[in-house]
Amino acid sequence: MSVSFEVAAAEVRDALTDASRGLVEREAMVELVALSAVAGEHLLVVGPPGTAKSEAVRRTARGLGGAYFEYLLGRFTEPSEIFGPVDLRKLREGLVETETAGMLPEAEVAFLDEVFLGSTAILNTLLGLLNERTFRRGHTRMQCPLRVCVGASNALPEDDALAAFADRFLARIFVEPVPDPRLEELLEGGASLWADAAPRVASLASLDVVAQAARRADLGPVRPHLAQALRTLRAAGIALSDRRAVKVQRLVAAAAALAGRTTPGVADLWPLVYAVPTKEAQALARDVLRDVLSASENLALPAAALEASAGPLARAQRIAQAGHVLLESRPVDVDAVAAWRLKLEGVAREMDAGFAPEALPETLRALRGAVAAVLAEEASTRAA
Repeated sequence: MSVSFEVAAAEVRDALTDASRGLVEREAMVELVALSAVAGEHLLVVGPPGTAKSEAVRRTARGLGGAYFEYLLGRFTEPSEIFGPVDLRKLREGLVETETAGMLPEAEVAFLDEVFLGSTAILNTLLGLLNERTFRRGHTRMQCPLRVCVGASNALPEDDALAAFADRFLARIFVEPVPDPRLEELLEGGASLWADAAPRVASLASLDVVAQAARRADLGPVRPHLAQALRTLRAAGIALSDRRAVKVQRLVAAAAALAGRTTPGVADLWPLVYAVPTKEAQALARDVLRDVLSASENLALPAAALEASAGPLARAQRIAQAGHVLLESRPVDVDAVAAWRLKLEGVAREMDAGFAPEALPETLRALRGAVAAVLAEEASTRAA
């Protein structure tokens, strides 16, 4: 049975909400995996070991559904470990064919850790797979169902040959260890990942419906704004290759589709920041594009939109999402109520500190009233 665009987008949004729960400071990464999957592009994650890169991708892949492949590459990794072994029966007949069952060529979501440590043979084969979704090895030729490949590395490569390979990953996000003020959240969130609560899973059919909507999106109205943003980046010394400039339109269309919009607008330009190649250049891009990014907002990808833009609408959506999750998870245990109340008070303070009462966005007005009512009720209960 076919799924409508609205239902499909909502299903993917719900799956992402569950996938990011408990992953402190990795919500944007989860959302970018989905954004890249809808756009048909690939994501590079750069950050030190032990920063939950693989966990974030694994949970997102589980939420999106489909076949998943994960591997840690090393200097001595053989192509057969990634693409599958040679079929010995066919080899006796003089044919070099690969058994791809359960390997990367048959995956829909893939995660390759330490991706730049792969041998020349692996990287050359990966190029065709990433660019054309085609696997070629010996006599084997096959189309691959890959939606998105996430590559991870501790740092960007300095070798020119590897830099050319890295350019195939259109979107990039740079992650750091969780900062000191959020260590309590890290410990609590990490412990919650051990639970066996079944997350909501979006079907690949729903993902395809959203991807088709992104491919059909009318980019005409937003294209002049995107071109002007690219000129602004060039003027600041941030040069995107022509290929990246053209392909970023796919990310813009995918962001709009995931938000439930069939026509992208200025609110959907924020993925441009993630197409900028280096961490330093991304920080500069946020600064020089501050005015255009102030309109950024995305109900499905609030953390990614906020991290890219630091815009008020995106910030309001992120606060609203956190507040609603807290209101829906009111604990029964008396000992847990105090900690829950402190978090709720933190949401209220963040709203008050970030927005004047007369400038409170619509998404926060009802939430502010609900939070105030719950906190008043709690205070009354404690007084009694």
